[in-house]
Amino acid sequence: MAGFVGQMAESLELPRVRSDSSSSSASQSTAGRLLLRQRLAQLLTCVEDLSSDDEASEEVSRTLDEAFNLCGRWTDKEFFRLHMVTWNVATAEPPCDVTSLLQLDSRQATDIYVIGLQEVSATPVRYISDLIMEDSWTHVLMDTLAPKGYVKVTSVRMQGLLILLFAKQAHIPYIRDVQTTYTRTGIYGYWGNKGGVSIRFSFYGHMLCFLNCHLAAHMNYALQRVDEFEYILDTQDFDVNNTPNVLDHKVVFWFGDLNFRISDHGMHFLRSSIEGGRYNLLWQKDQLTMMKKKEPLLQEFEEGPLQFKPTYKFDRFSETYDSSGKKRKPAWTDRILWRIRPKVAEDDEEGSSTASLVDDDDEYPLKVAQDVYNCNMEYGVSDHKPVIGIFTLELRKKVERPLVSVAAEGVWSADDNALASYTIQEPFPASTYDWVGLYKTDFKSPLDYVAFTWAKDYEVPINDSVKVCMKGDDLPLLSGQYMLGYYSTNMQSIVGLSPTFVIQESKLAVLEGLVPEDINGLDK
Repeated sequence: MAGFVGQMAESLELPRVRSDSSSSSASQSTAGRLLLRQRLAQLLTCVEDLSSDDEASEEVSRTLDEAFNLCGRWTDKEFFRLHMVTWNVATAEPPCDVTSLLQLDSRQATDIYVIGLQEVSATPVRYISDLIMEDSWTHVLMDTLAPKGYVKVTSVRMQGLLILLFAKQAHIPYIRDVQTTYTRTGIYGYWGNKGGVSIRFSFYGHMLCFLNCHLAAHMNYALQRVDEFEYILDTQDFDVNNTPNVLDHKVVFWFGDLNFRISDHGMHFLRSSIEGGRYNLLWQKDQLTMMKKKEPLLQEFEEGPLQFKPTYKFDRFSETYDSSGKKRKPAWTDRILWRIRPKVAEDDEEGSSTASLVDDDDEYPLKVAQDVYNCNMEYGVSDHKPVIGIFTLELRKKVERPLVSVAAEGVWSADDNALASYTIQEPFPASTYDWVGLYKTDFKSPLDYVAFTWAKDYEVPINDSVKVCMKGDDLPLLSGQYMLGYYSTNMQSIVGLSPTFVIQESKLAVLEGLVPEDINGLDK
């Protein structure tokens, strides 16, 4: 009987749902689950009619339950494209066009960009200016990505080290618990020319951490680089109960100018191997590859094959390796690795808390597949070439609706005050410093609002609608497409976005001469 049921369950094949930035994947997966439930219920009724044996019926019911759970998990899985860049920019100004770096011409839309830079210009005057106004690299990236529908979620900088997180606008309400930190390792931890900067966040309920490092230079310091990495991991912590440390996250991406060199080989052998594309001849003497054989911690991190030219050190604006008197050896100093948190045994000394991690991983799995690992030889502003890693994240969402729903009420125009409403849909740590911002549809970051109003400074019950007022004097005079966003100070992210709506042109716009009084023969 169980075999018969198993065969029937296997025959109930549903199409695999692949999500993209614009699809309504939540509704698709819900519809798939309902259809599956109906089919299995019908099958159960048919089989039970064939036998009055209670034991057989019980076996049928159990088998169908297992089939439903397996199929349900299978159809729930979705796929997200992660585009990562690491680049030591050697204090250079950014190129005007970063389209190739971000692969914006690709047919496959990216969901998340994580960009790590090292040696961003950090002279004292420049560094202070950048802290106030944003650095030139961030400006170029925001100006390029915002028109494509990407928002800078957050960034963190420590002197020349910078990491930025961008996400497709549709994902913004599902990126939560954003936190950043940094660790200095230069001059015994007192100087930030070397070290690590990191961003951690929850993506549809899955905990991710990205760590951008710039480690000690020079051939003879391979062991010191490992020590610095371990020191960074030990000192970085987050104010989150379930993931207080970097390695507690479900997936950790470790990348940057890790500065590992190629040992032993002479310059002639190095260059002839590179020119002939025989990179495999150099792998065994790559210091990071060698250290991974000795260090258990490094063995937990995966890396794709180094099927591209060593990315250091080039003459600027060329593909020629160092032709100066120093003749520095080429090396794969710029790397991207990742680690999936190992499953913890249920009988571990931490007991039930670790068992819950195992259950969580089983019920909500996350898989990482690397699709691209390469360097981009087009850019020559630095003596390093940028390295690009593109990954597919396969996961089952833990959350499928925003924490807060936001909407514009009535007609919006600068001629009058306007009303916005929001409803808390799920509990979260609200703050008296939460606010509702008015954004253009191509806004660049949570702080790129046109106007804002504070959220209510009292505890709002779940599912209660709250109205807040935005002054007409703060609204734009001309007509345009806008949206509202609820920003959570504690979660450091926008946790709810409204549908797009139109702000109508105000009468004041005509009076101030911003628009002509007569357009196409129609009086304004």
